[in-house]
Amino acid sequence: METNNEIIKKVSQVLAAADYAIALTGAGLSTESGIRDFRGPKGIWKTDPEAEKKAYQSFDKFKRNPKKHWIERLTTPDLLGDLSEYEPNRGHKALAELESLGIVRTVITQNIDNLHYKAGSKNVIEYHGNYSKLRCLNCASQYEESRFNLNEMLKEDLLPPICPKCGQALKQDIVFFNEPIPNAVITKSMSEAGKCDVMLICGTSATVYPFADLPFYAKQQGGAVIIEINAEPTPLTRMGLSDYFIQGSAGESLTKIVQEIKSTMI
Repeated sequence: METNNEIIKKVSQVLAAADYAIALTGAGLSTESGIRDFRGPKGIWKTDPEAEKKAYQSFDKFKRNPKKHWIERLTTPDLLGDLSEYEPNRGHKALAELESLGIVRTVITQNIDNLHYKAGSKNVIEYHGNYSKLRCLNCASQYEESRFNLNEMLKEDLLPPICPKCGQALKQDIVFFNEPIPNAVITKSMSEAGKCDVMLICGTSATVYPFADLPFYAKQQGGAVIIEINAEPTPLTRMGLSDYFIQGSAGESLTKIVQEIKSTMI
């Protein structure tokens, strides 16, 4: 059985030779920055099942009463804490470096924490949104949350925030349970997956759809080589979809991949 270091050497060669490589990332990458995941052994849904039930009700609550939803959001602690306090880890930085080297063209992430941008990645598709933005369900416009003084609006009874373009209530850009993924995000993600020849998958359980469809689409459309880095095997591993599987820390493995690729470029 090959060691991780042996596999890392092989996948580094595959990535270096790729015409169009992309990366998919999930919560397992951001846990290395200290952010809790939802579905892991110590995830939020495991330790607080009631929170999961409430999360499944959030989208309907927003649609029924945006004002009430916003008041609740601003007066109760966030499940993930203050995401602005977290910093990118070596995995985020390695992916940004792979982009700067011209190897990884796009990162498609399930994470809402903005850490890929903080690390320096430029071409990021945030499949489930970004905590620091607001989005209009009516016209699809996006705004930085900092544009609105939400706490002052709470004090002055001016919630919900209103879209300057169409006058409808804004919600967090985060995609809630039972909320459709924005069409533009699906279209762009499918396009990237369809034209990639290498897909690097890091820290995702591959069980949340439609995001988990992307590796299958990449394999079916262009026969992409699938490289998976995860703490534990996933359905992708067990079904044999992944051509390479590196078990362990995404941050450590990605850092070694970057080092290996750079060593061959000297």
